[in-house]
Amino acid sequence: MHDIETIVIGAGAVGLACARALALTGREVMVLEQHDLIGSETSARNSEVIHAGIYYPQGSLKAQLCVQGKKQLYAFCQENGVGHEQIGKLIVATNDRQLEELDTIKAKAAANGVTDLEFVSRDALRRKEPALNAAGALWSPSTGILDSHGFMLALQGSLEAHGGQVVLNTKVDHIEPLQAGGFGVHVSTEDGEAYAITCKELILSAGHMAPALAAGLDGTHPPKAFLAKGSYFKLQGRAPFSKLIYPVPEPGGLGVHLTLDLQHQARFGPDVEWVEDFHYPVDAARGDKFYAAIRSYWPDLADGALVPDYSGIRPKIVGPGEPAADFRIDGPAAHGQAGLVALYGIESPGLTSALAIADCVVGLVGAD
Repeated sequence: MHDIETIVIGAGAVGLACARALALTGREVMVLEQHDLIGSETSARNSEVIHAGIYYPQGSLKAQLCVQGKKQLYAFCQENGVGHEQIGKLIVATNDRQLEELDTIKAKAAANGVTDLEFVSRDALRRKEPALNAAGALWSPSTGILDSHGFMLALQGSLEAHGGQVVLNTKVDHIEPLQAGGFGVHVSTEDGEAYAITCKELILSAGHMAPALAAGLDGTHPPKAFLAKGSYFKLQGRAPFSKLIYPVPEPGGLGVHLTLDLQHQARFGPDVEWVEDFHYPVDAARGDKFYAAIRSYWPDLADGALVPDYSGIRPKIVGPGEPAADFRIDGPAAHGQAGLVALYGIESPGLTSALAIADCVVGLVGAD
């Protein structure tokens, strides 16, 4: 016998979504979280954007789960009173070369099932967003914003309503397979207590720590972990825009984009800084490079208008200069361990995809 049927490691948005989905099947589910608050790492340090699914390679998990998850997320927020707004996004071309790229982006989005993008001319943009400098843009009406912490609280509430529980201040030190089947999860608490919990099923949704925790399990072959810090800068005062503004992507990323929170306060970012450890304070000097990028589409940005806001660290599984990796969701067919699902590299659009990832995980562990 096991202490508990199913353990989920990590109480971020994806871990909580997986735990909820498994509890809905009738499983006894426990979530272990090392911090004293749910979702205090990647899930709380992002743009809080509901992505449409535009940029990802056709057939990738990111494309499929983002498009599916977006629909589920809007419905979940509506049903559970989670703050959100389908605010829309403009992908802005500032020159003729970038204007040609818009057709490529639109075609890629359509291949992913995102068929609602519309071209907006320079003149139409001047009427809609007069402060915007652009030769043209793509309008994405299904892009939105949400209260990410409200989303996670709603997931936790639903999990607990179906008999599950979240245990905070409980760090998983290592995992071992049991001879009789299942797993021994060794944990330590804030007050120094250490013990093991056994389970039949284990969902490893530990973000940055997932590769290290999986390394002790035979056959898992976890990827190497990399840390990519992204800093955000807040605009002092109100932005003259009513929609999210993204430049045409350049090699290496989506560029410095403007997002709005639910109070329509503007922030810019994130940039990319490869780091060796977890260090969240924002270096004000990094904002100096933001001005030129932002002024390519908003020429009237005033000097000194940006102030450091916050940062997040993406759980990367590829390093600098390497092509972007897809989500990696390894079930028993990948590693031979019955009852184990390991999630690696769940960065953007992980928040948008959370409910769809959860459905995928349920499918991989099988019907109870």
